[in-house]
Amino acid sequence: MAQKFSTIKQTVIVNASPEEVYDVLMNSKKHAKVTGSPASISTEVGGKFTAWDGYIFGKNLDLEPGKKIVQEWTTTAWPKGYPPSRLEIALAKKAGGTELRMVHSKVPAEQRLDYAEGWRSYYWEPLGTYFGKK
Repeated sequence: MAQKFSTIKQTVIVNASPEEVYDVLMNSKKHAKVTGSPASISTEVGGKFTAWDGYIFGKNLDLEPGKKIVQEWTTTAWPKGYPPSRLEIALAKKAGGTELRMVHSKVPAEQRLDYAEGWRSYYWEPLGTYFGKK
C-alpha cells in the first residue's frame, strides 16, 4: 500500500515574546509544566527530544533561539514503515505578543485530523493559558 502524506499548517498568537515561547517549547521543565506531561529536550542541533512521556520523539534539525525550531518528529502511534515527519515552527514578534507559525509536513494522511486537533488541544491552548497567567 502506498504511503500517503499530509501537511498541517496552523498559526497562533501567544501573549509572550518570541524568546519566551521558544524557551517554553525547548526547555524540558517548562515544556512539561505547560503540557502537564514529562519531556526531555536537547537544545542542540542533532540532539534528541521526547515529549508527552515518550509518546512524541525525534531530533532537532535546525534551531534558532527566539526564531525557529525544525525537528524530525514521530509518535509511538506512527504507522509501521512511515518515515518521520518534519515539524517547523517559526516565531515572529507581533503586536500583542508572538505569531507562532507551525508547518507539520509528511504526516501520515490517515492521522492528519487527530494531530491537527492535538496541536490545538495539547499545545496551543495550554500555551495560551500558561502565558495568560503572567
